[in-house]
Amino acid sequence: MSPSTLEELFSLFNETATILQEELNCTYLEALAETGENLFQQSVLQEELSELTVKRLKKSYESFAINKYTKEELRKGYQLAILKGMKENVQPNHQMTPDAVGMLVGYLVNKFVQAPNFRLLDPAVGTGNLLTTVINHQLGKEINAIGVDVDDLLIHLAYVNANLQTHPVQLFNQDSLEPLFIDPVEAVVADLPVGFYPNDTGAEKYELKSSSGHSYAHHLFIEQSVKHTKVGGYLFFIIPNGLFESDEAPKLHAYLKENAHIQGILQLPLSMFKNKSGAKSILILQKLGEEIKPPKQVLLVNLPTLSKGNEVERVLRNIDQWIKENK
Repeated sequence: MSPSTLEELFSLFNETATILQEELNCTYLEALAETGENLFQQSVLQEELSELTVKRLKKSYESFAINKYTKEELRKGYQLAILKGMKENVQPNHQMTPDAVGMLVGYLVNKFVQAPNFRLLDPAVGTGNLLTTVINHQLGKEINAIGVDVDDLLIHLAYVNANLQTHPVQLFNQDSLEPLFIDPVEAVVADLPVGFYPNDTGAEKYELKSSSGHSYAHHLFIEQSVKHTKVGGYLFFIIPNGLFESDEAPKLHAYLKENAHIQGILQLPLSMFKNKSGAKSILILQKLGEEIKPPKQVLLVNLPTLSKGNEVERVLRNIDQWIKENK
């Protein structure tokens, strides 16, 4: 992907979002969702704009042809604009999964989930960046995806993201830990929201609820995801490194023993994180069932710094080898 293509897309999203932001007196991210929708519909949908603004936008939009770009180019250009908006308006739940991690999760899903078409759920979909990165790495497969998020702005951005990349994604704007009215899926991906779940009444129906005080949201997300996965289906979670060290960890261990096989844990390079306490790993689970056998040994990987191409390739070859021997 050439830098000029990325710059071209970013400039288009950024300039038109800025025009809308000023005219509609809204945040940059809200304006970005609006301009993304305009680009997808090839028209200016906002009725309250001045004639001059409509002309300026139409002039910018004329240069855009969706089929001129690959899905990954569209995703990355849009992602850069979202990152700009997030820097301006920082909220703790507005964190985007780093690209290198999304691509690695996409690679793992492609290797583990062999079916030519399958249903994929992201219960913490956010702007849809992780979900669409994963879909873009499922070569020659047909994916029907589902995303859930409680934040209506993030869901709007995810909706535009999926449309621009022409991915069939069903999106639900709701608390992901409330009942989900969806059919079971073959695979789940999630960058788990870490922290406490404030709704104690809602947590009551979960096995992984805390015995006192608020429950860990990331534990409940794991249980909710397992519940909505078919027997033998795979789950790929981006987890905090200390997941199995908290005071609630024994309960999580017991739950996983009853419901899933741990297939692998890939520790992401510490260099990716500002501090050690924020470091993360990728946890791979397979939902239990009568015919589902555990792996001969769990895949345990310490990933090298992702800029070291040769070392990363060697690790990926080892993962390939492990999959051949264990699947």
